[in-house]
Amino acid sequence: MSRHDFPIPVVHQHRIVFTHAAFAPENRELATLLEEGGGRRALVLVENQVAAAWPGLVESIGGYFSAMAVELAGIHLLPGGESAKADDEIARRIWELIATAHLDRHSYLLAIGGGAFLDVAGYAAATAHRGVRLIRFPTTTLAQDDSGVGVKCAINAFGKKNWVGSFAVPFAVINDLDFLHTQPEETRRAGLIEAVKVALVKDRGFFEWIEANLAPLAALEKSVLETCVERSAMLHARHIAEGGDPFETGSSRPLDFGHWAAHKLESLTSYQLPHDRAVAVGLALDTLYAARSGMLAAATADRVLAVLRVLKLAHYHPALDQRDAGGRRLVLDGLDEFREHLGGELTVLMPRDIGRCEDIHHFNGEILGRCIDELREMPGDE
Repeated sequence: MSRHDFPIPVVHQHRIVFTHAAFAPENRELATLLEEGGGRRALVLVENQVAAAWPGLVESIGGYFSAMAVELAGIHLLPGGESAKADDEIARRIWELIATAHLDRHSYLLAIGGGAFLDVAGYAAATAHRGVRLIRFPTTTLAQDDSGVGVKCAINAFGKKNWVGSFAVPFAVINDLDFLHTQPEETRRAGLIEAVKVALVKDRGFFEWIEANLAPLAALEKSVLETCVERSAMLHARHIAEGGDPFETGSSRPLDFGHWAAHKLESLTSYQLPHDRAVAVGLALDTLYAARSGMLAAATADRVLAVLRVLKLAHYHPALDQRDAGGRRLVLDGLDEFREHLGGELTVLMPRDIGRCEDIHHFNGEILGRCIDELREMPGDE
C-alpha cells in the first residue's frame, strides 16, 4: 500500500478592463489583449437584445477585426435572458458554432450580453475542448458590477439556479461603459443592488459613498453610475482573487449575501422575477433578520433599507408568502438548497455592521416569518 500526494499549483490571470467604445478603431484594448494571447481566430456571440439596442454594433465589430491579424470566424446573434439558461439548448448551439468555426484552445470566443447570456456562453466555452478562451463583454449594470467579473459559468437544472456548470477564469473581461446607458431604466437601476450588497459586506467607505451620492445615483447620472459600477466590480474581483476561495470549495460565500432567498424566489416564480430584483428582496430580508435577531443595530438596518428605497429597489415580493399544504413558507427551502449547493454545514453571511460580517449556521424561522410580514407592510420607494 502506498499513497502519493502531488500539489498542482495553477496561476490564473484575471484581466479586467474598463473603457468606452471598445470597437472603435482607435481603441486598442481588445487588440492588445488578443495580440498578447497569440491566438489567430475569434468567434463573436452577441445577445439579440444588445444587437437591437446597438444597430451598428455588428458592423463595428467586423470593421475592428478587419484591421487585425486575428481571423474573425463569424458573428452570431443568440437569445439571452434567464430563459437561455433554462436548459442546454443555447449551449449546444454555441458548441456547434465553435465546432463549425474550428476554434481550438488558443482561439477566442467573445460573448457580448447580459449576465445570463454570459453564463451560458461561458459554460459552452469552458466545456468545448475543455476550455476555449473566453472574452466577456458585459452589457448590463448587474453584469458589469458583479457577475461579468466572476469566475462562475452555469445553466439552471432541476429547478435550481446554476446547478450545471463550472468555474473558469475568463481570458479577459472588457467592461465597455457605453453599454450601460442604453439599457432600459429599470434594468440599469436594478443592477445596482449588487453594488449595495458588496459595499455592505466588504467596504464601509463604499457604502458611505453610495449614501452620499444617492440622489445622482438614483437619477442614473452617467459619471456616478460608471464610478459605482467600477468600484463594485473591483470589490467583487478582489475578493475572488484574494479571498482565498475563488472556486468555492468551502462552505461560505460572502459575495452571495441575500442570495439564498433570491435564488429560491427566482425558481418559485419560474424565473419571471429577474435575478437583480430577487437579490434586492433577499438582501432586504437578510438585513432585517440580522437586525431583528440582534446581530445588527436597528438604525444600521434602517440605513440599508433607506438606500434600497431611494434607489427604487425592491424589498418584497409575494412569492415570499407562498406556502405548502402545511402552511410552511416555500422560500425556506432555499436554505437547504443553499447548503446543498456547497455541501457541509449551512453557512450564511450576516452583517454585524456595515463592512463587518460573520457567518451564521442557523435561522430562527419565527423571526424570519416576522421579517417577511414586516417587509410586506413597508412603504415602497420614494
